[in-house]
Amino acid sequence: MAAMVTQARPRRDDEPVRIGALAPLTPPGWTEAGRHLIAGLELGADEVNDAGGIAGRPLELLVRDTAADPRRAAAAVDELAGLGVAALAGEYHSVVARAAAARADNLGVPFLCSSAVLDALTEQPADGVARIAPAQSHGWRLYADHLLDAGHRRLAVAAQPSVYWASGTRILHDHLAPRGGSLTELDVGALTPAAVCDALAGSGATALLLLVGHPEPAVPLVRSVRRDPRLAGMLIGAPAGQPEFAEWAALLGAEGAAVPFLRYLPESPTPLGVRVEAALRERLAEAPSFVAFEGYDTVAVLADVLRRRGADAARTDPAWADVAVDGTRGPIRFSRVPGIDVWQWAWPPVQVVDRDPAEPGRFRVLRAG
Repeated sequence: MAAMVTQARPRRDDEPVRIGALAPLTPPGWTEAGRHLIAGLELGADEVNDAGGIAGRPLELLVRDTAADPRRAAAAVDELAGLGVAALAGEYHSVVARAAAARADNLGVPFLCSSAVLDALTEQPADGVARIAPAQSHGWRLYADHLLDAGHRRLAVAAQPSVYWASGTRILHDHLAPRGGSLTELDVGALTPAAVCDALAGSGATALLLLVGHPEPAVPLVRSVRRDPRLAGMLIGAPAGQPEFAEWAALLGAEGAAVPFLRYLPESPTPLGVRVEAALRERLAEAPSFVAFEGYDTVAVLADVLRRRGADAARTDPAWADVAVDGTRGPIRFSRVPGIDVWQWAWPPVQVVDRDPAEPGRFRVLRAG
């Protein structure tokens, strides 16, 4: 790691061990994901403190809203490093997590990314950065296999300009092409929902993948496609997980059902997962998403690091390779994965899921890997 952040004064024995928590809590960030992420982080921190904290010191989260803005995230990392946090955690949006990871690595503050999946989370090997979520290429290839097995060879993607969406398009194309699949790209920045439908009607595509933000423009795109008689039978897919959250169902109802997406939960929950699910449901007043579990697991890992290494030692060397934690979705270990420059849990469970058309509040597992 580059320059280390020095401490302005010695810590008191009763001083909290602070972790900086990054999440999108206001628009244009995906606020529902941010709310679930913080709920998981906070539940994890509360349980650490109930168990005696970190060597008798309480664990304290310093939450900062990134609002899906990379510059705001980098500024938050600077602020939190100046406050002497032992580590940084969280973030959902990949382009934001990338900015936070670069700044944290430059300052020498460990960063455990909870939810962002972009393969290139850093531009060079970063010993201080690790990730709970799977790499985008891992999950999206599984998603492409599901589409191929369901008979979809000619696909279209409605995409917004973004490093993340461009990466997803490239992964899909590279996985589909050798298997006889094709991909038509539709620029949502230049096309209205009606124009997207016109392009789909003449494309021969049997599936449209939404590589766009939620609720805008995802919701109007779904409505337009569902209501266009020319596109009856067109599969709509959302690999990034937009239908996971309650807002999707509330806005779209039955029109939002049968839209396959990726989520990172096991087919059968672990005993810890069952207990944490109940606690998160009470805290959120709704069913927790996989993002909430990612938040909880993030704190479980950081608590393990801090207890083993001590807060100050963990700041200089988090020793991700030594982590051995039973998370809500299975045992968590970190390793170096070819093509990924951060320490990676390889791999969390991955599912392709949709909402049941007969009961949009219920999820159907279509594929697991």
